[in-house]
Amino acid sequence: MNSDRLFINVKPGKTFIDRLTGKTKVRTFLALIMLLIATWDIRLILPLFFLFIIALISIRPNWKKVWAVMGFIILVNLFNLLLMWLVEPDYGRNVVGGSTVLYRLSDFYIISAETMWYFFVRFTKFMATFVISLVFIQSITPSEMAAGLYSIKVPYKACTIVSIAFRYIPDIARDFQNIKISMQARGLELDSRKASLMTRLKQNITILAPLIITSFDRVGNIANAMDLRGFGKKKTRTYYAEHEDTRGDKIMMLVYLLFYGLFLAVVIIKIVTRPEYQVWYP
Repeated sequence: MNSDRLFINVKPGKTFIDRLTGKTKVRTFLALIMLLIATWDIRLILPLFFLFIIALISIRPNWKKVWAVMGFIILVNLFNLLLMWLVEPDYGRNVVGGSTVLYRLSDFYIISAETMWYFFVRFTKFMATFVISLVFIQSITPSEMAAGLYSIKVPYKACTIVSIAFRYIPDIARDFQNIKISMQARGLELDSRKASLMTRLKQNITILAPLIITSFDRVGNIANAMDLRGFGKKKTRTYYAEHEDTRGDKIMMLVYLLFYGLFLAVVIIKIVTRPEYQVWYP
């Protein structure tokens, strides 16, 4: 486990995924996201989900941080599915087709196999999207992201804005933690076992609000410095963080081309067959 790996890294790691260029990371991520958006077939979503889990393990993240975020995402997703079921218990009839009642709580609230199947597919698809996004964020630096976006013809001014925004998030988080520790040393109670949730929330907002305002001043200073150095005068630019394609990049190029091909195949099949129901059901 890499305890120094933050959710947004400012320096590349040493794993296979970390060593890829920003161009390869961005293009692979877009191919996978597009494929996940296009398909509701669990036969495709589930293998991708397991592949993303392997990719997450391979970059050796800080699991303490990962489990905390993942637990929150799982709870939010399950709560969303519960609300969907409360509003429309037989939701699976519209997206899967049919209604096989497994258990009847009342005349309105039922548990059907089709609805449970749809919830399972939706949950797996959501978690697959979250895991691949986590892998992408954990393995790319702001400079690599800017270079990768520029490789797909995003204007470099927009790429630079994204890079600066992501670069400041770790700084804000670090300053927030340092100020929080200092205030606790001076007697401010922020322990979850001793202070209420509302008290801790108010105190954290008190710390965070000045940091956000200060970050705007920093961004303004950076913008002025970049103007003085002639940023934006040329039509193109290069990125110091981008390096020559390695053997891994050449292999991954074939991989993301395969995923783009799968995406096109899924879209074409949907257009040609025009399925009545969007979710594949065995």
